[in-house]
Amino acid sequence: MQKKILDAFLFRHAAKDFDVARIIPEPVFATILQAGRLSPSSFGFEPWRFLVVQDAALRAKLHAFTWGGQKQIPNCSHLVVYLARKGMDTRADSDYVRDFVDRVQALPADVQKMKLERYEAFQKDDFNLWGDERALFDWACKQVYIALGNMMTVAALLGVDSCPMEGFQQQRIDEVLASDFGIDQSRYGVACMAAFGYRVADPRPKTRQALHDVVQWF
Repeated sequence: MQKKILDAFLFRHAAKDFDVARIIPEPVFATILQAGRLSPSSFGFEPWRFLVVQDAALRAKLHAFTWGGQKQIPNCSHLVVYLARKGMDTRADSDYVRDFVDRVQALPADVQKMKLERYEAFQKDDFNLWGDERALFDWACKQVYIALGNMMTVAALLGVDSCPMEGFQQQRIDEVLASDFGIDQSRYGVACMAAFGYRVADPRPKTRQALHDVVQWF
């Protein structure tokens, strides 16, 4: 099992081009999506949304403002746009959070109260997020990247290639998402994108720092 896991990480690379003739089977991609859905998030509030963009015309709209995905966007089997929730949904006093602890997490009323108080203290005192819309959005993006990482790892375990992408004009992508996808910009912003599919060519050997250069034991 250990070898299988490490082999998947050695297999994974940021694929710059994909074989347009090879489509990820539906059950395989469903598993990749489930890996995202089941990912952990701070306080378990899942401040994400995953847009699977298969329509060529919509991909072209995104492509126009994505300098880091010129081959990936048109050629990949599946394109995912990762959205992060903004402050109006991630503050401790938001309707989204209050509904979440009640409807999704199904916590008893007294536990809801304690959790929301702890969450508010975390935002105000621990991470200094309260009242700072950019900080709240960036904090939500951190959670999104957990889901992104899990999806790419599961893809690699299944023999599927991927490429995470931040090389885009964030404001212009948000505008496209509002005008062409119907996304409410007051609630969501783009965090990143990822292309999934099958590589055209093998990459060069993976380069990483040695384990002893990045790990300290105390």
